[in-house]
Amino acid sequence: MESFAIHKSAMIAPRKARMTLDLIRGKDIETAEGILETTNTKAARLIIKVLKSAVANAVNNEGANESDLFVSECYINPGPVYKRIKFASRGNVDRRDKRTSHITVKVSDSKEAK
Repeated sequence: MESFAIHKSAMIAPRKARMTLDLIRGKDIETAEGILETTNTKAARLIIKVLKSAVANAVNNEGANESDLFVSECYINPGPVYKRIKFASRGNVDRRDKRTSHITVKVSDSKEAK
C-alpha cells in the first residue's frame, strides 16, 4: 500500500529543496528521519513534517506497520511565484521572484515494492 502527503506553496525555492530531498529517496523511515534531523537546512525542517504526515497517513488510514515503511517516491514541483520589487541603481526598479514549492512524499510498504 502507498500513502502520501503534500505540502503546497512551501516558501522555499524548489532548486534548494531538491538537494535535501535527494538524501532520503529510497531510505527507510528511521534512516530518513535521522538524516533530516541532522541536516541543518530550512528544507529539512519542511520535509520532515511532510514525511511524518505521510507516515501517519499510512499507519492510521491504511493500517500499515511503521517499521515496514520506506520512502518510495519524493519530489518537489515549483509552486506559484510571488513577484516583488527590488530597488536598483539610478532610480530603476527590478523584479525579485519569491519562488515556492509543492513538496510530495510517498511512503510504501516494503512487501509490495518487492
